[in-house]
Amino acid sequence: MGDTRDESSDELRRIPLIIDTDIGGDADDALAVTIAARCVPDLALVVTTDETGPDHGPRQRARFARHLLDAIGRHEVPVVAGACLGETRYYCVDSLVPADVPDQKTDVVGAVRAVAAAHPGPIRWVGMGPMTNLARVVEEAPEAAARLRVTQMGGALRYRDPERAEHNFRLDVPAVHAVFAAVAEGRLPPPEFVTSEVTFVPAIKVTPDHPVTRRLAAPDAPPWAHLLHAHLDRWFAGSGGFRIPGTLQHDGLTLSAALGLPYVDSTPMPLAVDAIGRTTESPDGTVVQVSVSARYQAFMTWLETNLDPAAIPSGPFMS
Repeated sequence: MGDTRDESSDELRRIPLIIDTDIGGDADDALAVTIAARCVPDLALVVTTDETGPDHGPRQRARFARHLLDAIGRHEVPVVAGACLGETRYYCVDSLVPADVPDQKTDVVGAVRAVAAAHPGPIRWVGMGPMTNLARVVEEAPEAAARLRVTQMGGALRYRDPERAEHNFRLDVPAVHAVFAAVAEGRLPPPEFVTSEVTFVPAIKVTPDHPVTRRLAAPDAPPWAHLLHAHLDRWFAGSGGFRIPGTLQHDGLTLSAALGLPYVDSTPMPLAVDAIGRTTESPDGTVVQVSVSARYQAFMTWLETNLDPAAIPSGPFMS
């Protein structure tokens, strides 16, 4: 089994990458964005989703993403503030963004069209949060949506709470239905979903004493590493009123799949989505790629290497 999409590894090197992220909550988003910024020269755009509400000021996730990319030296990668879904408790980096980091632009569709205009051919889209922005692009920029190769963290066939949908699907169920309808109608190529049962495993957890955390805290580490360590500290400490014992690398594993790396096995599967966003395999469903297993140890070696401030980022996407 594996991803049946026909782009070769060489072709993937030349395909621009868009990341759609709810960065600033669970630290796995920031770790994944950092790897992309360090390892993918063709990172073309970062858009944010589940943006912050009034208690944190407008569009704070986008400001944090801008600050992180600038710290890594990727000043040329645009950041666009995307969908707000109401007040969110999944945000813990209030004090980490300097006041002089400006608010970011908010035209997601225009930014995606700009990427499409600059890069003929396919465009990789890595979804690390709810699919609100993707659904909007499908609706408002169908010419760009037809070129997207989507890898989305989300969905579950056996979610740990059978009474509700997986987190990313649950936050915007209408967006999930819109995306699946677009696939069924041929307006969007079938995405690959890296599902909760494959990512919700202890083997990919980063904890306060994990080597990744320790290396980011090294006294001689660069500013981007200290920024990530401060973010991890706030997540572990329960900033915002909730305490989390670690961060599972859902989004890093999803990024690796989008990059064509050999850590996630997926297979075509017809999925049906119910009224509250739960997914089940069904002969009447829409055929998409669904993760079935992963090589966790190899993946974590890749993740640790590319987050080590003392190491040169590795992988097939570095020139």
